[in-house]
Amino acid sequence: MSGLLIVLIIVVVLAVLLIGIYNRLVALRQNCNQAFADIDVQLKQRHDLIPNLVETVKGYASHEKGTLEAVIQARNAAVSAERTGDPKAMGAAEGVLGAALGRLIALAEAYPDLKANTNFQQLQAELSDIENKLAAARRFFNNAVGEYNTAREQFPAVIFAGMFGFGPRDFFDVGEESRASMDAAPPQVKFN
Repeated sequence: MSGLLIVLIIVVVLAVLLIGIYNRLVALRQNCNQAFADIDVQLKQRHDLIPNLVETVKGYASHEKGTLEAVIQARNAAVSAERTGDPKAMGAAEGVLGAALGRLIALAEAYPDLKANTNFQQLQAELSDIENKLAAARRFFNNAVGEYNTAREQFPAVIFAGMFGFGPRDFFDVGEESRASMDAAPPQVKFN
């Protein structure tokens, strides 16, 4: 009888342990999903703002067609990548878009009338606000992914994570082009 009781206690302890591991991984996965949804909201706002910004710049810098087309193409690629739901593809496309937006904003330095335009200033402020929120959302997502991946790789969860369908998650990376543009020298501002 005592042998049966010991086996029963071991089974109950293992069941409680498995339930605890499973519930923790579910909670961490949900944190990742929520953080990714937050990024998605910020990206949609950013994508909606860009056409207005491009139209405002078009009126002042119509001969800068290449820069404007690059921004539009990068936005369209980012919207397409967003539909995939793949953080790597989205990060790369958003990195290209960020670099193109940087060139667009730098363009304003060459056109004092554009720089002084109230609509442009408002759109630029909105874009800056969205970029700040987007950076915070990316940090939160990457932190949630880091916690999730760490939890699923720790013992004893690593034994059961694959069995329960908890695969690794990818970080949201903006890509090499965006990092290169961030490391580049800032645009020269000259007042004539």
